Amino acid sequence: MSNNPPDNDRLLDHAYDGIQEYDNPLPRWWVWIFYATIIFAAAYYFDFTGRIRGPGRIKEYEQQMADAAKRWPAPTGGVDENTLLALAKDPQALALGKATFATNCVACHRADAGGLIGPNLTDEYWIHGGTLASIYKTVDGGVLEKGMPNWGKLLKPEQVKAVVVYVASLKGTNPPNPKAPQGDKQP
Repeated sequence: MSNNPPDNDRLLDHAYDGIQEYDNPLPRWWVWIFYATIIFAAAYYFDFTGRIRGPGRIKEYEQQMADAAKRWPAPTGGVDENTLLALAKDPQALALGKATFATNCVACHRADAGGLIGPNLTDEYWIHGGTLASIYKTVDGGVLEKGMPNWGKLLKPEQVKAVVVYVASLKGTNPPNPKAPQGDKQP
């Protein structure tokens, strides 16, 4: 066995703290992987077609949300104008609506619905529409930017429908000292 270093291991000409250093080249496979990563990085940076990167996380999220909306559509509540009109003639539904209104709505709309923090519900002016369907949409979904909670998540569906028909029955009751009209005049 000889004491000669292999051809790849050559002593460098300098010494540091009395230590001489070998010049060991990197393995060729490692060097080729290094060059391949440089080429891949350049191709990734200039990938205008999106074949390497894909559509991106935002587009993938939007696509997944669209697929989920198709697969699991949002519940509509199954309420239409005719259902609410039929419910408006039911005295039990109006009584439930009055009780629910007295429990949940008087803090903002007063007991006579003349309006306090919330708008007057007895006049012809409505901010989000005065039809039964639009009142249902407002009560069920709430108006968070104006401070009205999402009652559809807090009350039972029967209570929401009952409050809607009760509020619709209050139109034209003319309470004393009502809040000034807000919104658009509805027929």
